[in-house]
Amino acid sequence: MFNQPINDENFILFAAHKYNNPACESEEEFYEDLNRVKYIKRLFFRFDNTGELKVRLLLNHIIILTNVFGNEGATRILFHKSEEKYYGYVKTFLKYLNSLPKEIPELCLDSIATDHRIEIVLKEL
Repeated sequence: MFNQPINDENFILFAAHKYNNPACESEEEFYEDLNRVKYIKRLFFRFDNTGELKVRLLLNHIIILTNVFGNEGATRILFHKSEEKYYGYVKTFLKYLNSLPKEIPELCLDSIATDHRIEIVLKEL
């Protein structure tokens, strides 16, 4: 059903289709989980502008996303909602968590370079 690229028109439908949280009791909880993408984007923005990397907080948000949307769903959501300049950040964290699928319809993941600064910090954990 969702082998084609996601876009702004089908994004919520895609996210709802991929969402798997047995403890979810309301639509509000679904949107709370989906809003983690906003927090991740803010943390990437802060890292890009100040060099401050809140690596454990980013890992926690990304792990929760992969838990409720699955690896492929979380990956596609993160890349769709992130600015292109943050693709390397997204790929680095997903690769570290071994959550990066081989391919997604939206992008050629092989063409995205990982961020070496983040890799160094992650290796120290």
